Amino acid sequence: MTFQDNIKETLILKESAKATFSKFKVGALLITEDGRIYRGVNIEVSSYSLTICAERVAIFKAISEGEHKFKTIFIASDSEKITSPCGACRQVLWELAGDIDVVMINKHGEYKISKMNELLPISFDKTYL
Repeated sequence: MTFQDNIKETLILKESAKATFSKFKVGALLITEDGRIYRGVNIEVSSYSLTICAERVAIFKAISEGEHKFKTIFIASDSEKITSPCGACRQVLWELAGDIDVVMINKHGEYKISKMNELLPISFDKTYL
């Protein structure tokens, strides 16, 4: 798939989100170094702290299927503005995917690309343990 195809698919994917309470749908498309694709959407439940973000769904699916080398994650939201991953997702992505490209897409298909180290510049990880 092309870069633009990935953007389109991520925008379509977010419509599968279960954003019952926030009404803020997010879709994530995680691409491995060898081109495999893992998809995720945010899923909300009435016990809000048990809600999970699209980015974590995608990377947990990939890790659970034996993937460990990632290239890019595309993240689309319902926002007018380009929205970056939340703090929890930044931490998880940094530790499990490393300094990958993060393509953040608003509801109009406009996007911005950042590296994970730009989104989490002073990170805490296994090097401190």
